[in-house]
Amino acid sequence: MPHDLSTLLEQAIAEERAGHWTAAIRACEDIYRKSIQAGDTRALLESIALVGDYYRQTGQRELAEEHLQLAFVVAELHDNPAVAGRALNALGMLKQSHGDLEEAENSYIRAREFILRAGDMRLLGGIEQNLGTLANIRGDLNAALRRYESGLQYLEQAGHERGRASVFNNLGMLHVDLGRLDEAEWYFQRALEICDRISDVVTAGIVHLNRTEMFLARGELDHARTSCDEAFEISSRSSDEFGRAEALKFYGIIYRQTGKPHLAETHLQQSIMIAAKLDPLMEAEAQRELALVLRAQNRNRGALEALNRAHALFKTLQASHDQADVSDRIQKLEHDFLSLVRSWGESIEAKDRYTSGHCQRVADYACRIAEEVGIDTGDMTWFRMGAFLHDVGKIEVPAEILNKPGRLTDEERQTMERHTVIGDEILSPIEFPWDIRPMVRSHHERWDGRGYPDRLVGDAIPYTARILRLADIFDALTTARSYRRPLTPEEAFQIMEEDAGSFDPELFEVFRRLFPEFAGRARGAHAQAMDEATPATVA
Repeated sequence: MPHDLSTLLEQAIAEERAGHWTAAIRACEDIYRKSIQAGDTRALLESIALVGDYYRQTGQRELAEEHLQLAFVVAELHDNPAVAGRALNALGMLKQSHGDLEEAENSYIRAREFILRAGDMRLLGGIEQNLGTLANIRGDLNAALRRYESGLQYLEQAGHERGRASVFNNLGMLHVDLGRLDEAEWYFQRALEICDRISDVVTAGIVHLNRTEMFLARGELDHARTSCDEAFEISSRSSDEFGRAEALKFYGIIYRQTGKPHLAETHLQQSIMIAAKLDPLMEAEAQRELALVLRAQNRNRGALEALNRAHALFKTLQASHDQADVSDRIQKLEHDFLSLVRSWGESIEAKDRYTSGHCQRVADYACRIAEEVGIDTGDMTWFRMGAFLHDVGKIEVPAEILNKPGRLTDEERQTMERHTVIGDEILSPIEFPWDIRPMVRSHHERWDGRGYPDRLVGDAIPYTARILRLADIFDALTTARSYRRPLTPEEAFQIMEEDAGSFDPELFEVFRRLFPEFAGRARGAHAQAMDEATPATVA
């Protein structure tokens, strides 16, 4: 390669290390033009592959794929295995960043074949590192460790300092995943020392992000903030949108844990805006963090919307990619959902001093009936959420109506009955993974068509709402109200028998079978309520 082209190539690499992407791409374009004039195919291929990789690192996916595919095809035609392998490796990284793990692995394996022919230890080390990252994502930490150590050996043979820094960073993250945080810190420190020695700002920014996660795991919030500041400054200066989004997410976590919810929300919203264009996994993580912030402020609907968005993103990742921890994350997220709706239901009950524990008992009764009639186990979590939220519209009903000791006026009755429609409206912006809203809107509909709000008849009433109505009425009858004492389970059952025409007949038969079980629970709830209401005696 002519001297001026070699100089331009070194300049492009130096600009990229410093995070000056525009200058790096401009240097590659100069190489491209001059190599055509000089008829230097090798320099031409190098420039196309480099600029493709720079577009990848700056989040310009289409341009990256176009240049890298061109570099691979031309390199193969001109029997240049080094550039062909480098282009395939970068294509693998592009696919991996968008969750296409199987395609990424295929690209890495093909790249390895070309690089073995070229005998390039540096690129072999890079490919081993990428295969290690895939193993880490899939949860095979032992395989990841082997790949990283193999990659480190290749890079040490090649004397490639930047590659060694990258491997040390990955080893640090692996040890964070293993919970071995002191060892993780040692690897991160080695990586930063190399970055400082070779002026590699870009890799240093990645290391600082990962150290932030390590410090958060240790509970060292001041150190986490300092490391995040370093990462944010580098990513902002180098126009690294992925890095900025990750740093903003960590700021959100830090501010939440230090009791600054408004700052936490602002930074998480910014992270979500950027991540939505770049990385579904990062957006899902930021949405879950946002839900925690909103829940702490009792902004329950907003928290549910954020949890729902995170759940949808994780489900998409689970369906299309083999990331080991996505199923675990979904399970934890569904636990968050259930915990949130339970606490929201309890906060609604607090307005009505007679309904403490109502949502929990109704959910238990309803889920028992649902289990008996064969509702799928996977749907039961969402069914229980619907039961917890069935009275969410009562947050708009005045407390004086909820607690009125006498008969309601017609106007007050209309206000009370509006709670089903209001609840449906409150939940309408939230696209639950399972249809909860019919339970909320229709749980006061009657089989004979004399219910509310829509006067639905028979099978027109959603099946889940028919189940819920049985549980709701039984609990209402067996607990105290502002206008009457609690009925015994037997008295409640007799009233329901007399009004059997208001219930789905098949479901009422199920309720009859389960009545002895429900009666025992109702008596236990009544005894507990009496104990809690009795003042403690003084000896």
